[in-house]
Amino acid sequence: MSGSQVERAIDAARADRRGALIGYLPAGFPDVDRSVEAVLALAREGVDVIELGVPYSDPVMDGPVIQAACQRALASGFRVADLFRVIERVRAQVDTPVLVMSYFNLMLQHGVDQFAADLASAGGAGAITPDLIPDEAGEWLAASERHDLDRVFLAAPTSSDERLAKIVELSRGFVYTVSTMGITGARKDVDAAAKVLTQRLHDAGCERACVGIGISTGKQVRDVLGYAEGAIVGSALVRSLSEGGVEAVADTARGLAAGAGRS
Repeated sequence: MSGSQVERAIDAARADRRGALIGYLPAGFPDVDRSVEAVLALAREGVDVIELGVPYSDPVMDGPVIQAACQRALASGFRVADLFRVIERVRAQVDTPVLVMSYFNLMLQHGVDQFAADLASAGGAGAITPDLIPDEAGEWLAASERHDLDRVFLAAPTSSDERLAKIVELSRGFVYTVSTMGITGARKDVDAAAKVLTQRLHDAGCERACVGIGISTGKQVRDVLGYAEGAIVGSALVRSLSEGGVEAVADTARGLAAGAGRS
């Protein structure tokens, strides 16, 4: 099977059942050791791709649950170097691909090529960059090519057809399909705009559209995977980890995986 780690994982999930489940947790929350345990729990309970957030002091996309978790990680002393240690420890124990979700300023401060080199060395698969548009991503595009990393750009319901075509052309791994305008957080209903946007991406040539923002239940995962290649869950997992620890996040992941058709 050709393609990157993430592409192979999504394609395998699609071939085996309805589609891929992508689970988000912040690195270093509630501390580095328990962060590793929680990520391993996701992998062992059927999550196909891990999305590992990099705690940042000035988030623009994160909702209150994720913001609180990231602030706690930062207060406990989390640094970018810890991100790579978490990835190394996870990848030493499971084969599940690990993408990082990082605001681009963090990558700039670390040095874009150095960030890419350190990420690849740790076993990371690539990065989701929520505040970076393809038109301004030249340095990251070059670094990701040099280090064979996925680069995941975001597509929104308000994106023009021209912008969607550019996102599809330059993304590798999948396209992060924003279900609704706004910040992350669980919602009772995933916006119907997600289905329309997914179709627009498919029409633009996208092979792997993964829907995120607002997905929190197994039923929502199942519904999304009826039209998209992947479903992304974040706040529901972070809340479970915050309120009940690793055992709770494992239980939540198990229920979400059941929605994805994973027994």
